[in-house]
Amino acid sequence: MATWRVIFALDACQPLRVLRMDYDSRVANDLGPTTRILKWRLLAIGGVLLLAALIGTAGFHLVEEWPLFDSFYMTLMTLTTVGYGEVHPLSFYGRLFASFLMLVGVATVFVSFAILGDTLLRLELVDYFGRRRRTRMLEGISGHYIVCGAGRVGRSVVLELQQGGARVVLIDNDPERVKWGEAHGIVTLTADASKDETLREARIDTAAGLVSAISSDAENVYVTLSAKVLNPSLHVAVRASDEQAEKKLQRAGASTVLTPYTYIGHRLAQSLLRPHVLSFLDLASAFGRTELDLAMEQLLVTPGSILSSKTLEEAQLGRSYGVIVLAVRRQSGAMQFNPQAQVRLESGDVLIAMGERQKLKQLENVLSA
Repeated sequence: MATWRVIFALDACQPLRVLRMDYDSRVANDLGPTTRILKWRLLAIGGVLLLAALIGTAGFHLVEEWPLFDSFYMTLMTLTTVGYGEVHPLSFYGRLFASFLMLVGVATVFVSFAILGDTLLRLELVDYFGRRRRTRMLEGISGHYIVCGAGRVGRSVVLELQQGGARVVLIDNDPERVKWGEAHGIVTLTADASKDETLREARIDTAAGLVSAISSDAENVYVTLSAKVLNPSLHVAVRASDEQAEKKLQRAGASTVLTPYTYIGHRLAQSLLRPHVLSFLDLASAFGRTELDLAMEQLLVTPGSILSSKTLEEAQLGRSYGVIVLAVRRQSGAMQFNPQAQVRLESGDVLIAMGERQKLKQLENVLSA
């Protein structure tokens, strides 16, 4: 049963790839450099102060033969410079040891607090300049993708978008999860993704799409509603836990809704009934690791491009770029599968093509130019 729970918790889009990633171990090692410095300095300061207290207690106990508590109390008064007075009258050797403790112990305490203050100041400055840097990066960003939720599903989405060369803004209200995004060089926001001001800060008005991968279906509905109100033309992809949530998300305006149960159940059945077909689809969609650098891509025919008003036979995409056109989506929304050579392309059409990733990128650059 534990295995099934892991499977159903995976990303509906990339279930097998997420399974290979040990995200829990990454989170455990996601402490930033400044946080690690603070951690070790606090441990060092605590150790030094404890050592000074132990030395003072043992010294007064051995030199003056005081009880341990009285020795500790005298040491504490000396180190903190309170100066209430001696617990018991001190002998010559006791005063000699107290002088040593005053010089060394008090200096140690002051230096320790100075180091702690310097570290906290540095952390505050790092946080301040980090916020300023994040604000500057968000001011000029456009055509990016917003990912809400930095759990296993959200992280898988971020990695896929990064692999495709897309710019990503990651939003999560858990600072520990946000550190994962910062470690991967992603613009992050530690905030509630369902709030309008958070989405505005993530520049939803210039975003190309939004993925809501929060574990709560209710929060995903709020995020979808907020996103569609702020940017009605935005493409919103959402994960859902059950069919009822799927319908609500669609009514809220989600463009794509995927459920782990339905998607993984379909893939498991297909792996038994049509394993070779499933393997080919995984290969064509660049799902999983393979030696062949194949991928499927959607290519927009822009006005004035080399494909506009040409037939597929005239375009010679197979000969020039080695790509296969699997379908043509017309601007009206109609889809033509396995288009014939006489099909004429118009501006606004979208080609669903398959081929080597590098060749597809070259063709995309030519079409955009």
